[in-house]
Amino acid sequence: MMSYVVIRRLLPWLCFFLLLWVVGCDEGESTKVTTSVRKTEVAPPVETPPAGLLAAQRAFVDVSEKVTPVVVNIRAERVRSMSRISPLFEEFFGDLFRAPRQERREQSLGSGFIISADGYILTNEHVVAGAEEIKVQLTDQRVFPGEVVGVDAKTDVAVIKIESSEPLPVAVLGDSDRLKVGQWALAIGNPFGLDSTLTVGVISATGRANVGIEDYEDFIQTDASINPGNSGGPLLNIYGEVVGINTAIVAAGQGIGFAIPVNLASLIADQLMTRGEVTRGWLGVSIQPLDPGLAESFGLDRVTGALVNKVLPDTPADRAGVQRGDVLLSFNGKEVRGVRQLQLLVASTPIGAEVPVVVQRDGTLLTLQVSLTTRGDETAVSPDGQPEDLWLGMRLKEDQGGLRVIEIEPGSVAEVSGVQLEDILFSVNDQELNDLDDLQQRRRELKPGRNVALLLRRGKTMLYVSLPVPRGE
Repeated sequence: MMSYVVIRRLLPWLCFFLLLWVVGCDEGESTKVTTSVRKTEVAPPVETPPAGLLAAQRAFVDVSEKVTPVVVNIRAERVRSMSRISPLFEEFFGDLFRAPRQERREQSLGSGFIISADGYILTNEHVVAGAEEIKVQLTDQRVFPGEVVGVDAKTDVAVIKIESSEPLPVAVLGDSDRLKVGQWALAIGNPFGLDSTLTVGVISATGRANVGIEDYEDFIQTDASINPGNSGGPLLNIYGEVVGINTAIVAAGQGIGFAIPVNLASLIADQLMTRGEVTRGWLGVSIQPLDPGLAESFGLDRVTGALVNKVLPDTPADRAGVQRGDVLLSFNGKEVRGVRQLQLLVASTPIGAEVPVVVQRDGTLLTLQVSLTTRGDETAVSPDGQPEDLWLGMRLKEDQGGLRVIEIEPGSVAEVSGVQLEDILFSVNDQELNDLDDLQQRRRELKPGRNVALLLRRGKTMLYVSLPVPRGE
């Protein structure tokens, strides 16, 4: 009886331990999971990929390994002046109330590539514009302070310099004039700060103009991914040669990026490195695009060329015999497809060079010989007949005994310093301005890196504004 009672009391515990043993056995069996391991004796799912794919993959790897060391990460720090209160409040009260402004330090990321063993680097102007401090990081993680050698806002090209105790790897520049639509295109840069990122696509188009990004446009279009931080990095061909500088994207679309042709960038860079500024050829005409109606009225069978609506006296165009109403069809042997292209062709032509210009006049084709001068010698004219040069981020027009501000470039020193549209500029460093010729003279006297004092009239108020003069101005 006693043994029966003991067994009855121990039975639940025996069942509990038996259950634990069974579960433990099940768990042991369930942990035996077969893993997928690539062994040398096991063939991959696709043993022999097509030879073309293997060759393309090998080419991409080679380009990345050999070109990445010449690509740099650029960090530019600048100071922004911002109002402490809402802009709507200032706009409502106007000149009756001006709140003190506070400074805020901002940092931007970009890319660039080394073009000389002694440390010259090619990048975009917008990457370093207004920067007070520049840091350049190489792929080996070394960091150098960078100095701006020169910038050209009209083409968005800049050259900066770093000092290294040993020679640096150098990019190989290709020939962007030989690019064909459909060729491979590879972009290397630092999108969103992610170092040494490679993307692959094709050349989607060449000679893109009228995009509205720069004053002088002749872009390469590509679908190789370009993102913030890629700006200033190289666009490469399959040989690893640089054919362009990655510059911009169309934010509303996918796979639409633009690069500055390296041939154009090289011309700009050479001038920046030798003189610190860019000197362009100048024709001396006001031009406008043609539409189908104008093309038909001027006897053209298609919309092409640039229509001359004004010839300035005693200019290269005037001396060559160009007349109002002429349609410029060819410049220096290259077809003129529109206003933007003509501006680029003229600006890229060496000063003093005599080049043939084909015009259509009264249904007849004429070839004229034009000898270009520098733009700084006389007032430049844009397609709408207004002054074309942006100075310190302002576009100015003669008005009311001074120069009226008709445009301010976003992010420019003029905007940061508080210059406003419709301000009237009366003097530069207390030297009176009557017209654009006076401004050209004052600009020649300015020293880069120094501040310039501008006297402005805003409504009924006169005020002085101090602006820094960038290098290359």
